[in-house]
Amino acid sequence: MTTALAKPVAPAELSSHMPEWLSAFVEWIKPYTGWIAAISIMTFVGTLVLIPVLVVRMPADYFVRPRRESTFAKSHPVVRIVFLVLKNMLGAALVLMGLVLSLPLVFGQGVLTILIGISLLDLPGKRKMELAIVRRNPVRKSMDWMRSRAGRPPLELPPKSVEHAALHRSAT
Repeated sequence: MTTALAKPVAPAELSSHMPEWLSAFVEWIKPYTGWIAAISIMTFVGTLVLIPVLVVRMPADYFVRPRRESTFAKSHPVVRIVFLVLKNMLGAALVLMGLVLSLPLVFGQGVLTILIGISLLDLPGKRKMELAIVRRNPVRKSMDWMRSRAGRPPLELPPKSVEHAALHRSAT
């Protein structure tokens, strides 16, 4: 039994096999491929450097301490609003970047990037989302490993029963 190998398609022929919209998109994006590659590399390297720094700097009791008042709570309302908008935009960008980094064949720390992004967002149920991510064994192990390499204690997590009771108390 012989197997037939597919004949390689030349780049010029490739566009004739693509849908028109995809061909138009490829032509539109061609001048920007260098910039896209540079941004992709910077994002990858940035997450490799920034995420461990943020994980190490996170207080060990971040998940068990009562929420503290924002640094900008007593600031002028305009300053406070600008800060909140910028912080939430950065958080949303990190969540989106984390989702992309979580895709197959895309290298980076996707889940940890999502976690850092969520921690910057002002969302109802944010702590529950953060804990759901941190409680995943591979995530917890990698975070504690980063922290131990920096001489920091592991993160403290509330027992699930305490978290469950607190959620029911706040719902009533």
